[in-house]
Amino acid sequence: MAICPSGHSSGSEDYCDVCGQRIGAASASTPATSGEAGEAGTGGVPCPDCGTPSTDRFCEECGYDFATGSGRPTPSGPPQPFPPPQAPSEAAPPPTAPGGDAEWVAIVNADRDYYDTVIAQGGPDSKDIPFPPYCPERRIPLTGSQIRIGRRSVSRGTTPEIDLQEPPADPGVSHMHAVLLAKPDGTWTLVDPGSTNRTCLNGATDPIPLNVEVPVGDGDRIHVGAWTTITLRRRSAT
Repeated sequence: MAICPSGHSSGSEDYCDVCGQRIGAASASTPATSGEAGEAGTGGVPCPDCGTPSTDRFCEECGYDFATGSGRPTPSGPPQPFPPPQAPSEAAPPPTAPGGDAEWVAIVNADRDYYDTVIAQGGPDSKDIPFPPYCPERRIPLTGSQIRIGRRSVSRGTTPEIDLQEPPADPGVSHMHAVLLAKPDGTWTLVDPGSTNRTCLNGATDPIPLNVEVPVGDGDRIHVGAWTTITLRRRSAT
């Protein structure tokens, strides 16, 4: 199993399937700043969902929110064939997206303008990252209180709600790159928990601050990795 520069064990030998760094070289896409938080960390309180030691607010493996005590972990195995009997109880309603009179969707595209900006900044591996010749648009409904943006990890068995490992996989995206949080008033906020190549908004070249909730809304564009732009759209429910 390959080991990335941050010390993660990776099932992939080209890019780490935990943090997204290129194995055997510096990270892809935009260069990291000296003040940004790393993903490896020194360890802290174990995550109650997957056991990974905490390094900041969000678990870097399953997205558990240490601040609120909530998360949406990916099941690590098949359900038990014979679960113990339980007393009948009223089922809780499934989580929904904010705003009862509207539906939210994330539109995922390969953005040539954003890619050109990344290449112009001269990241260490920019010359080795070609723009994908074909990348169909994807529309992902935003449901629930937390939407993880990243790349699924084969070694950890986790898959974010917006999985940028889907072909063509963006090599500049971390395993846990960013998180969208639903707010009670029907809005969303965006958090970068410490991605390798950071997260930008609406064409800006300066990344959003780490571990700070940034309000986002209809029409906002989230830029991650080497070429990915995620546009948020709100539409009235029919």
